[in-house]
Amino acid sequence: MVSTDSKLDKLRSAVRSTGSAAIAFSGGSDSTLVAKIAREELGGSTVAVTVDSPLYPRRELRGARATAKAIGIRHVVIRTDPLGYPGFSVNPRDRCYICKLRTFEEVRGVADARSLAHVLDGSNADDERSYRPGLKAKRELGVRSPLAEAGLGKKDVVSISRRLGLATHRKAPSPCLATRVPYGDRLTPGLLARIEKAEHYIIGKGFEQVRVRAHGDTARIEVAKGQVREITRPETMDGVVRRLKNLGFAYVAVDLEGYRSGSMDEVLRG
Repeated sequence: MVSTDSKLDKLRSAVRSTGSAAIAFSGGSDSTLVAKIAREELGGSTVAVTVDSPLYPRRELRGARATAKAIGIRHVVIRTDPLGYPGFSVNPRDRCYICKLRTFEEVRGVADARSLAHVLDGSNADDERSYRPGLKAKRELGVRSPLAEAGLGKKDVVSISRRLGLATHRKAPSPCLATRVPYGDRLTPGLLARIEKAEHYIIGKGFEQVRVRAHGDTARIEVAKGQVREITRPETMDGVVRRLKNLGFAYVAVDLEGYRSGSMDEVLRG
């Protein structure tokens, strides 16, 4: 078994070999670890780039700003609207490819403007095992993934992040809001805002790993499996139902299987 020390050394070497780089930075645990190492290995020859859009919850943008400041890395935020990308709003199965292609082009533009040689992202070694059409865009544009190159999976990222004192080692994953909508259901600003507000309310009640999946006028709530019992308590559920119905959902359901990453992709494996 390869030690964590060895993997961290490989990560540092992979980042150092770029010479200079712009990092596609969401503020999640993966991209934060890449940004931290880039700041240490490349000094001022790096920048973290966050592409802000209607798919990106406001709480995540605030977190990304705070994390970049804590790391001490230069941070650039670019505003885009993927809903205007040809073919994206109809929500095809390759929507991630459509979005990532443009996102990485935006980051590449920042890199070029600053004469930085490479674009890096936070894809880790485990990502190839799940349905991620966005990886195709990464390969087409020559984006490098230092975590994957160094053989770091999600558990390695958490372990090393904790060791380096990064608060993001505790951060729950938060993919874009489009992942809450079944393929083929149109994505609109109103729908995405409704989902964001619903999740914000439930997170505010102390729940983790929250997903509000929008199936037409029904909200299917996923929370960590250990918290399913808590959210179905009458005193909790009454408030959740009231809030989500006020946001425009006609029906509110709790998924008894609890949160699992990529649950909307389960139909692809059926």
